[in-house]
Amino acid sequence: MSTFEIVETMPNTATRAERFAAGKALRAKAPRIEHGEWSVAADRPDPISLLEMSNLSRVQELVPIRFGRMSLSPFAFLRGSAVVMASDLAKTSISGIKVQICGDAHLSNFGFYATPERNLAFDVNDFDETLPGPWEWDLKRLAASIVVAGRQNGYSAQGNRRVVVTSIQEYRTLMQNMAHMQVLPVWYLQLDMTEVMGMVKRKEQEQLQRQEKKAVRSTNLRIFPKMTEKVNGQYRIKDEPPLIVHVEDEGDVKKTDEHGAERVKAYVNAYAQTLPDNCKVILSKYHFVDIARKVVGVGSVGTRTWVLLLMAGGDGDDPLFLQIKEADASVLEPYWGQSVYKNHGERVVQGQRLMQAASDLFLGWTHGEQVDLYVRQLRDMKLSEDISTMTYEEFSQYARWCAMALARAHARCGDPAMISGYLGNSDVFDQAIAVFAEAYADQTERDYKALVTAIKSGRIKAKVDV
Repeated sequence: MSTFEIVETMPNTATRAERFAAGKALRAKAPRIEHGEWSVAADRPDPISLLEMSNLSRVQELVPIRFGRMSLSPFAFLRGSAVVMASDLAKTSISGIKVQICGDAHLSNFGFYATPERNLAFDVNDFDETLPGPWEWDLKRLAASIVVAGRQNGYSAQGNRRVVVTSIQEYRTLMQNMAHMQVLPVWYLQLDMTEVMGMVKRKEQEQLQRQEKKAVRSTNLRIFPKMTEKVNGQYRIKDEPPLIVHVEDEGDVKKTDEHGAERVKAYVNAYAQTLPDNCKVILSKYHFVDIARKVVGVGSVGTRTWVLLLMAGGDGDDPLFLQIKEADASVLEPYWGQSVYKNHGERVVQGQRLMQAASDLFLGWTHGEQVDLYVRQLRDMKLSEDISTMTYEEFSQYARWCAMALARAHARCGDPAMISGYLGNSDVFDQAIAVFAEAYADQTERDYKALVTAIKSGRIKAKVDV
């Protein structure tokens, strides 16, 4: 077992042919067609109860916002219910090949971001649930999200199925290609903007170029005027309650969140020790200015998250925004065991570094009084696609990019030859995942209706903030 808890089922002296054969042999234990199976178990936990349990450690006054955001659509529900799907996937077939997985690989957890070299890369961008586990789980969550989002966008059932099949085919083809590559070329492989441009037509290239320009402008300096104001001659993060608040100013908040600004500053000092020495030098050039609590995402709402404003020099023109976010136990742990990392912030950071082609310069972790935390830049040339406004062709292409990103991430930490051997050359696995995705999309819609019913009955308090 390696440092990253990845199961090595073949010695590293095995040939590609031997590893491929070992993967193929696993089909006898877990036929590929079985991945299409989904049925509701008689003892399936109540999804609303699972969500309620996941809220116990969260800031309670923010929980209604989480449910409010999840109540907007079945896709929003899927985004916030990783704990439910993990429970369901635990009853499905797996090959037995383990890699580092995202654990929450739905369509909205991918996007463009800046590498340290200032290039735009497309990759997985959320690792709160990351843990060593079955690679199929990431694919099934991605496929289910494709169908749920596709239905929401009004695409036909046949069209949604085609997107799933072609996406899984993209994963299988890329995995097969990487199975024949050397280790380092696989490690260095990344899906950057240049490669993406080569995959789309001229009209889509022009649209991507506009988005690229927008992403390049999404820097600390550009968002500085929007997020701050001057109070008594000092810069301060703007309050936008309840989404952005200064904890020390909110008496009610203190009752549910014990971490004031001074304590968070101490956490930041500890975080700096987890950075490489060159990054410590960069961070040392900045000084603390302000900190505020911020609500983020859908499934993350209620976890303790702050935005930290630092400044270099005294001219007021060199800001740095960092996001400090609580890291709780992964929803995968009940099924795949505890992480080798005692600090869940480190679990998230190490999983991200392992899966991403290039990670944030300021990525690190620390520990609060009662919570584990990880730190990254708040916004650095990040570009998230609006799935709801995509044409069918754009949606199909985007889903394929997501599948390619997953294939590359899984190959970095797993054995692409074994996975490729299991997948084979036919579309048996692709079609099976499409069948599963349709059935689980139906389940997601039923669970979403259960949430809406729970809100209407008063069992669940929800607050829509958008």
